[in-house]
Amino acid sequence: MQKKIYVTGMDDDAAAAKVDAAVKAVAGVTNVVSTAAKCQVCVDFDEGTAGIEDAINAAINSTGVIALG
Repeated sequence: MQKKIYVTGMDDDAAAAKVDAAVKAVAGVTNVVSTAAKCQVCVDFDEGTAGIEDAINAAINSTGVIALG
């Protein structure tokens, strides 16, 4: 499944790289692309993994960026 998550606080490419690294570390995530200019994170993941969407949001939030949805 692919999901687009809008975020706030991802102001530059360095912040986007931190978000990428944090989300890639979540079990079940197969691909992630963070774009600071669009304030969004596109994530491909296995929707069969229990609690993965909450884990993805928690990973984003752990970098100081706030996931909006």
